Amino acid sequence: MAEYLSRLHQLLARGEFVVTGECGPPKGADRSIVEKKASYLKGNVDAVNVTDCQTAVARMSSLATCIILKEQGLEPNLQMTCRDRNRIAITADIFGAFALGIKNILCLTGDHQKFGNHPEAKGVYDIDSVGLIHLVKTLRDGKTINGEDVEGAPQMFIGAAENPFADPFEYRVVRLKKKINAGCQFVQTQCIYDISRFREWMKRVVDEGLHEKCYILAGITPLKSVGMARYMQKMVPGMIVPDELIERLKGVPKEKRADEGIKIAVEQIQQMREIEGVAGIHLMAIEWEERVPEIVKAAGLLPRPQ
Repeated sequence: MAEYLSRLHQLLARGEFVVTGECGPPKGADRSIVEKKASYLKGNVDAVNVTDCQTAVARMSSLATCIILKEQGLEPNLQMTCRDRNRIAITADIFGAFALGIKNILCLTGDHQKFGNHPEAKGVYDIDSVGLIHLVKTLRDGKTINGEDVEGAPQMFIGAAENPFADPFEYRVVRLKKKINAGCQFVQTQCIYDISRFREWMKRVVDEGLHEKCYILAGITPLKSVGMARYMQKMVPGMIVPDELIERLKGVPKEKRADEGIKIAVEQIQQMREIEGVAGIHLMAIEWEERVPEIVKAAGLLPRPQ
């Protein structure tokens, strides 16, 4: 295995405070939408996650979108879910992705299809996220999961998602340990609004020494409005949005609430930089990519390392 599997891997190993971004593909074949998002992210983040039909809504494929981002000079993180593929299709896509120069992968189980725009679709779920991590690690070691030799092992930097806020809280670190044991090398967390609970989770991660085995990137999503904050609080499973954040947004004029959401995100980033074991942030500016340069600059994270 190469010393560094990707540029993202190299920056993390070097101890840089990494910033990853996110790009949601369009609900269609218009590549100019991806190119426009790329223009806001380039130079402001170190790598870009490409979501895989997020919320179970049919979109341009993650792999195709990754290639467009590569053409724009960005390093993509291929998100892959288990919802829509069995292990044969997953293995084929991983081979193809690496052959096309994709070096980072984020392994997810995937949102259930009943939440998307094709609720009647049949879910696959041949394996789950831990099984997918194991599959990628096994391929990287030169074997398929049924033990056959691989003709060109895909040397990918393996990531996963983690939610520090879902119940039971005590199980969250156990689940992270399972992913690390399966081969996970970096983790991006769910959006963090409850800083005190995240600090407690990170303390448990550090006490177990897991931050030395896996790079932890803290999830940051700026709040655009009171409505968005309330939706996150009440409708998104495993999400904690403290009432005081909603009250803070309500306390400024409506036309200034988006700017206040940006201020909150910047403050959160600064807090993350002080928490032991946090190796960087995962900035998810959902359909708000044009504000990413402003957030990164205000947080003192420019210029990005070369």
